[in-house]
Amino acid sequence: MPAFFALLGVLAGSQGEAALRQPGADLRRLIAASGAEVAVAWRSLDGADELLIDADTPFHAASTMKLAVMIELFRQAHAGGRALDEAVPIRNEFRSIVDGSLYALSEGDDSDREVYAAAGTSMSARRLCELMITVSSNFATNLLIERLGVDNIRQTVSRLGAEGLQVLRGVEDAKAFARGLNNSTTARALLVLLETIASGRAVAPAADREMIDILKRQQFRDAIPAGLPPGVAVAHKTGNITRIHHDAAIVFAARPYVLVVLVRGIAEQKESARLIAAISRAAYQQINEQR
Repeated sequence: MPAFFALLGVLAGSQGEAALRQPGADLRRLIAASGAEVAVAWRSLDGADELLIDADTPFHAASTMKLAVMIELFRQAHAGGRALDEAVPIRNEFRSIVDGSLYALSEGDDSDREVYAAAGTSMSARRLCELMITVSSNFATNLLIERLGVDNIRQTVSRLGAEGLQVLRGVEDAKAFARGLNNSTTARALLVLLETIASGRAVAPAADREMIDILKRQQFRDAIPAGLPPGVAVAHKTGNITRIHHDAAIVFAARPYVLVVLVRGIAEQKESARLIAAISRAAYQQINEQR
C-alpha cells in the first residue's frame, strides 16, 4: 500500500496539519488510499464539532459489542437485580443460538487466561466485566451474556437509541457464524452508546463513571490512543477478528469527544492500527488545535 503509507507521512507533517482544516475530504483521501472499508463517527461532547463517514454502514461488531454487555450489567445492578459482586459460576459450556447444542471456548483462541484458570469455581460479575473490557475476554463475555440475557441487552441498546448495534449471541458460536448470524454494529451506534456513558445517561452518573474507569484501563492501545499526544486519557473498547479492526473511544482532551473508527479489509493489524491512529490524530487536531 505505498500510496497509503505516503499519505500517512503527509498527514504527520505540516502539510497534513493544514489539510486537516477540512477533515472530511482529507480523511476520505486517507481511507481511499488504504483500500479498506472504513466508517468514522466523531462528535465533541459539547456538540459543536461532528464528522460522520459511512456511519450507518453495518460491520461485524467483533468485541465492540461488549460495551452493550457492560452497560446492561450495570443497569441490572443499579435496578437492584444482579449485583456486581455476586458470584458467577465458571463453566465452559454454552448453547448455540442455532439449535441449542453445546459448545466450549478455546483458551488458545482467547485473549485471557484468568477465567479459564477459575473453571469449576466462581468469580464476581465485576471481575468478569473488568476482564471482558480490559483484555477482551471472550469467556467472561459469554458468562455475562448468559447471566444477563441477550434480549435484555438488546432492549437496553434500543432504549439508548443505538439500534445500529445488533447483539444476537455470545462469542465463538461456530454454527451461528456459519449461518451468518453475527453481532453487527455501525459507527453511529457505538458513538451513541459512548456519548450516553460520557454524559451519565447510560445508567446513572455513578455507574457511568465506574464504566468509564473500566474503559480507561483498556490494555490494547495501538489504535485511537496511538494517535493522541502523551497524557491524553482515553476510555475505549477495541474489536479485532480476521480483517476487522475497530476502536471506539471517549477522548478526554481539553475539549472531550467521542471517536469511533471501524475498519474492514486490512489483513495486517499493524497496518489497520496505523490507519486508525492517523484518523485519531486528525480528529484530535480538528477539535482541539484549530478553534
